[in-house]
Amino acid sequence: MNAETSAPPLAPPPAPPIPAVSTVGLTRTYGTMTALNALDLTVNRGDLFGFIGSNGAGKTTTLRILATFLAPSAGQARVLGHDVVRDADAVRHVIGYMPDFFGVYKDMEVTEYLDFFGACYKIPTAQREKTVNDVLELVGLSEKKGALIGALSRGMQQRLGLARVLIHDPQLLLLDEPASGLDPRARIEMMAILQELQRLGKTIIISSHILSELQTLCNRVAIIEKGKLIYSGPVQGVRDQMASGLVIWVKVAAETDRAIELLKSRSEVAEVAPVDGRIKVTMVNHDIDHSCIADTIVRGGLKLVGLAEDELGLEEVFLRVTRGETQ
Repeated sequence: MNAETSAPPLAPPPAPPIPAVSTVGLTRTYGTMTALNALDLTVNRGDLFGFIGSNGAGKTTTLRILATFLAPSAGQARVLGHDVVRDADAVRHVIGYMPDFFGVYKDMEVTEYLDFFGACYKIPTAQREKTVNDVLELVGLSEKKGALIGALSRGMQQRLGLARVLIHDPQLLLLDEPASGLDPRARIEMMAILQELQRLGKTIIISSHILSELQTLCNRVAIIEKGKLIYSGPVQGVRDQMASGLVIWVKVAAETDRAIELLKSRSEVAEVAPVDGRIKVTMVNHDIDHSCIADTIVRGGLKLVGLAEDELGLEEVFLRVTRGETQ
């Protein structure tokens, strides 16, 4: 018998996880107008994904295709592995779609409304009451279960709309402008609910014009204009991509002109300019360690009283990468 034992065969590498959404060459035309132009988009499971674009950029068209309400003219879209055309019924059972404007039955009570949609999804009668109570608690409407929908505020009706799409426990939420028309407090409350849903394992795609909120809410974003994808990836990635150079704001106790001369002498600095009592310092590139700024000021015998990095906001990034074009 051979003393040498043969090594066991290597196990094949695990298959990559199926993304929540995958589109390849997704196109939608209306006569001579192209609403979506060969969109290639991937949304991973667990993402809270911001979909950004001007009115008419193609956001709603994309969400309606993913929700199986609109057929693509060309290309392919898959939701959790299901083709949106061939497997439309399977897609509808794993998604919750909330359009920017949705009708409500204002003469119905909140629980009646949700019970009706629970029945549509064939949730057993014995289970529906608990399901309705659970989703109302999740969206913060437990105290309104007996209220007429017409008596609810706009913010509460938006929460009710979210409760409706959660009634069948979907894995993917497609939310088209869910904070549209809400006051600041209602928007903050809505965003907190979405963060909790992500924590519970939901994948969420949210289109919105309130970019300052998407900046802190989403882990990944896509920017679309005139039906074409401009960027898709981490929020910080698009900031870094657009930042031509790191900007540092400096404030000294006195002798601002002297500080400007000292900073101009540094090879790491591209531009120095006084702005409203502070000094705007633009570094040569985004990766430079800006501790050299403080070192230059202190070694020059000046008193440094303020040093802050200028973070490029999502709104400014959006204005830089888009032209405001629509179809």
